Amino acid sequence: MEIEAKRWGFRGKIELNAASASTVRGYLNQIIARINKDNSSSVIRLGHGDPSHFPSFKTTPAAEDAIVDALRSAKHNCYAPSAGVLPARRAIADYLNRDLPCKLSPDDVYLTSGCNQAIEVAINVLSRPGANILLPRPGFPYYESCSAYNHLEVRHYDLLPEKGWEVDLDAVETIADENTVALVIINPGNPCGNVFSYEQLHKVAETARKLGILVISDEAYDNLAFGSTRYVPMRVLGSTVPVLTLGSISKRWIVPGWRLGWIVISDPNSILKKSGVIDSIAEFLNVSSDPATFIQAAIPQILENTKEDFFSKIISTLRECADICYNRIEEIPSLTCPKKPEGSMFVMVKLNLSMLEDINDDMDFCLKLAEEESVVVLPGIAMGLKNWLRITFAIEPSLLQEGLERIKGFCQRHAKKQ
Repeated sequence: MEIEAKRWGFRGKIELNAASASTVRGYLNQIIARINKDNSSSVIRLGHGDPSHFPSFKTTPAAEDAIVDALRSAKHNCYAPSAGVLPARRAIADYLNRDLPCKLSPDDVYLTSGCNQAIEVAINVLSRPGANILLPRPGFPYYESCSAYNHLEVRHYDLLPEKGWEVDLDAVETIADENTVALVIINPGNPCGNVFSYEQLHKVAETARKLGILVISDEAYDNLAFGSTRYVPMRVLGSTVPVLTLGSISKRWIVPGWRLGWIVISDPNSILKKSGVIDSIAEFLNVSSDPATFIQAAIPQILENTKEDFFSKIISTLRECADICYNRIEEIPSLTCPKKPEGSMFVMVKLNLSMLEDINDDMDFCLKLAEEESVVVLPGIAMGLKNWLRITFAIEPSLLQEGLERIKGFCQRHAKKQ
């Protein structure tokens, strides 16, 4: 029986359409939908940073044992405090305190449901009418989505490919104004695979201090560095400028589905406390969801019992895969990689459209590649850089070889005739 009403008092939220479409998942869903189901070739996914499916990237048994122990203890079936359970916060503070001039305390650590929720918290806390935030281009699109949803104006500064993806600090000073609240950096870099030097981070800190803004340092790929540039966390410069560090166990331990992240305050001068930012973080967490309590409870054991050889093996595999990816891309005339990746799980590759037939732009390239070769890569437009590609090299090395060989064949078939 049809129900008649003069007017229904509800409707969907239009703002969510744009926010969802601009995420990595939104782009990948469009591309995956174009895969030819009649193609007998297996699908090779080089578009998403989740290597947990592959044998070479299996997490450590120490982490699995910690989860099992926490669950079977029956002590962690309860709600957790909104900031997170104290033993986990203490363990994370100790883990992050290595080489820090000003030590963190458990009170500086707030647990979140993965790094994505940490981004949500930071953006929600800092958004206010008329405010703006400085984001890197290329960058991680979840920042744009959260900012748009919270009506926080986004202003982009460029990462410079010709300088190894350094921050264009002149542009930062040009686009910032009295309503700028923060500058975001991602280190190690997603999507560029770069690692910022201490000298570059120091310049970022000095610039942010001069502008009177805080730095949000996205360190989801913390310590996943395998090149010549030593990884340095932004929090070592907390005495120069207030730093919010966003991190998680997802990438270093290869467990993105466990959804355990954090926001860490590095601010020995108490600027964030005086401005009310810390109180706002605590208040936001009072009205949002928490990571599973038993996952939180497992953190001290995970951090204490994971052996260095596990990390070394992951770094060695990433280095091998980065070498394969860079060297094979060098063999494809229509693709250019400006810098060999030194960290994270990604590399940015420039499309030379003038050498390709029937390819309109990066999205068209990705859609046709999926349809013809069952290979999924992410268009650069998703990361803010049109006619580039983001390629994930954190998969099984043999699959990576096959995927890049298919990309090479695709580019050869679509090459313009001389």
